[in-house]
Amino acid sequence: MSEKKEQLNEEQIEQEELEQKVEEQKEDELETNGSNEESEENKELTAEEKIAQLEEALKESEDKYFRVHADFENIKKRLEKEKYQAIDYASEKFAKDLLTPIDTLEMALAAEEAGKDLPAEELLAKLKEGVELTIKSFYTAFEKHDITIIETDNGFDPNFHDAVMQVESDEHEDGEIVQVMQKGYKFKDRLLRASMVSICKK
Repeated sequence: MSEKKEQLNEEQIEQEELEQKVEEQKEDELETNGSNEESEENKELTAEEKIAQLEEALKESEDKYFRVHADFENIKKRLEKEKYQAIDYASEKFAKDLLTPIDTLEMALAAEEAGKDLPAEELLAKLKEGVELTIKSFYTAFEKHDITIIETDNGFDPNFHDAVMQVESDEHEDGEIVQVMQKGYKFKDRLLRASMVSICKK
């Protein structure tokens, strides 16, 4: 009888141990599942945070681009305006320098009016002096702006001289310039007007 009781006790203990192990297993599974769910939630939160960061960075890049583009357009417009102003007023300095010759001509005319009672020869001399001063003023203005007279002493050059007449001359070689009928001018290295000349023909 006692043996049967011992056997039943052992079986009961084994059964309890088995049930305890099953319970522990279930608890472990529940803990594992819970930790997995928490991990997935953390991953989802991290991904959302990354997307938010990327969107913020994209927005900042777009703002920088629009600011730079706006600055570029403003600079472009300003440069265009300055360019057209430079073209429109390119002759301003030259125009100012032409005011002096005009003033000289006006003074010559005023002197002629004031000198009506002078002898003709004296009046003519004053007018000549006024014209010479005016021409000198023009040449001074030309010199300031790199406008020069085309030389004719070095012989005929079809690039700068326009032969409008051929004349006979014992004092010149064939093809040499005999007379300058109208002076030519250059602006720096660019031809403004060719010299109008006559050349010798043998």
